[in-house]
This record gives sequence, C-alpha cells and structure tokens, in this order.
Amino acid sequence: MQEKRTGVYSYPALKVIDEKLLPVEDMVSEEEPLTLYLNGKELVTMLCSPVEQRYLALGFLVSEGMLGSIADLTEFTVDEERGLIWAEADQVPDNAGRMYLKRCLTACCGRGRAEFYFANDARVSKEIDSELRVRAQDINQYALLLEEASATHRVTSGVHSGALAQNGSLICFAEDIGRHNVFDKLYGKCLESGVNPADKILVFSGRVSSEIILKVSKMGVPVVVARSVPTSLAIDMAVKLGITLIGVAKGDWFHVYTGAERVLVDNDGK
Repeated sequence: MQEKRTGVYSYPALKVIDEKLLPVEDMVSEEEPLTLYLNGKELVTMLCSPVEQRYLALGFLVSEGMLGSIADLTEFTVDEERGLIWAEADQVPDNAGRMYLKRCLTACCGRGRAEFYFANDARVSKEIDSELRVRAQDINQYALLLEEASATHRVTSGVHSGALAQNGSLICFAEDIGRHNVFDKLYGKCLESGVNPADKILVFSGRVSSEIILKVSKMGVPVVVARSVPTSLAIDMAVKLGITLIGVAKGDWFHVYTGAERVLVDNDGK
C-alpha cells in the first residue's frame, strides 16, 4: 500500500548555539515538480508541495483559461508518485500551447512569459459586484482559525496556507510551498465539490501581490484577508476589480486597503 504523502521531510542539520555545533533533525517542506499534460501535449511543470495535486491542476486549468469549466474534461489521470497529470478536454483555447510553451512555474511563482500571462489575465479576470458584508470581529477570528489549521507551517515554517471562510468557520483549506498553488488548490476543490466562492471570505497567510488579486478575481471572491501586506499594484488592481483587500490581519487588528464598505465595524464599541 502506497504511503500517503504529507509534504514534510525530516533532514539532519547542525544547530549553532553558544559557539557549539549540535546535530538536530529539522522538519522541512517537501518540494517536487508536477508536470501537466493537456490533450497529449506537455503544458507546464509546476514546483509544488506533493499533496492535493489533483486540485492544484484543476484550479490551474480553469483559472488560467485553459478550460471553461471542469465539465469540459473528458479524462483526468493523476500519477502522484511520478508527479504527472494527464488532462483531456473537448474545448481548449487555440492559443493554450502558445501561452505556456512547457514553462516551469517556480515555487516563488515566477512567470516566464509575461506578454502572454497578462494578456490571458485580461481575458479571464472579472470585476466583482457583491453585497457581501463581514464583521470586523469575524475577520480577526478567520485569521486565527487559519493559523490554527496550518499544521505543516507550524512544523516547518515553509509553506503558505489559505482557506475559504463563511459563518465563522473555514469551509475548505489548502497548503503549498507556492503562493499561487494555494489559490489553485482552493479553486480546484470548489470546482470539484460545487462550492461557490462568490459568497465566501478568502483568508491567506502570505503577501498579496497583483497576481494574487488576479487569482482572487478569477475565483469571484469579493473579500481577501491576508496576514501579511499587499503590494501597491495589488491595491490598485483590487480597486479596479471591486475586491475588498484586508492585510496585516494579526491578533485584534488589521488594515483595510480597499472596499471598506464591506467591513462592518461597531463604532459604539458594543
């Protein structure tokens, strides 16, 4: 029976303390390549955590515009042991191969061919119009719940984590060494289980860049809460795309950068 992958390895290391070298066992996050084939052609190799690769591939294919929906898939085969996924679909954009050209997406989420990337995002991103409202106290609670759910991060400090939240609870959760991979895994879970992200809050552990805001837009999520900070371009894009962007969500405080009308605050302190 194949052992379940955990995404964590124990490695020997030397700890330097008080001018002494001490042998220790250090828990580190696992990183492996995952190659995705679409209609028999190699599409992309992603460096990722070797867990929940199915959801990573599904979310990636739809969010990047390779598929209109997972209903377009006619066959989907995952070989986690070898890090290979084969997807067959009836309807694929004519420029799918030209956009990716067997690129390697690194764990730090670098994009090798920016001219294709931004053109593709303009096609599949969308402005969000949502009446969703969230209480300030719930935002603080969601940030704490994400921290509690991030078991791999507590052990290795080497992964990002994210979750969709609603009604005081985390609906679905994902971890990965790559920031983008977290969002694709969450989206893949939503696509396969029929969960609608449009009325959920997305909570994230890391820094919010412009690319993260584009991922959020493609998912249709109106509010993103991050424990870290956003970039200037992320803030500008959040304004244009109608996304409420909240950062530095730690303890009992946070910063609202855009879309403050969705955040309910009790100014009377009641």
